Amino acid sequence: QEQFVESGGGLVQPGGSLTLSCVPSGSLRAALDIYIMGWYRQAPGKERELVATLAPAGDTSYDDSVKGRFTIATDKSKNTMYLQMNSLKPEDTAVYYCNAPRQTSKISWGPGTQVPVSS
Repeated sequence: QEQFVESGGGLVQPGGSLTLSCVPSGSLRAALDIYIMGWYRQAPGKERELVATLAPAGDTSYDDSVKGRFTIATDKSKNTMYLQMNSLKPEDTAVYYCNAPRQTSKISWGPGTQVPVSS
């Protein structure tokens, strides 16, 4: 099945850090080289929102809620995209997903990875 597979979530205390990983599977293997990629999150009771994007040329963008705290990056040698999250807040609690923002109608959502931020 064509999808991105997220991992790296887990319980973290406020102020802590976590790094999430996103690996394309199947025929999406080249996705990180050709698509604008993004990290999304969905908090309990809320809609999924886009928090960070990374273009193949390296341009990045961030939602104001995570700017200065989160960093999106790829390691082409590992064909993996990452989301480095620092200074985590309880309001960052969500299930985190990765996908290509312009391809979401064609690419199934992965399982996501849960990030509870709590003391």
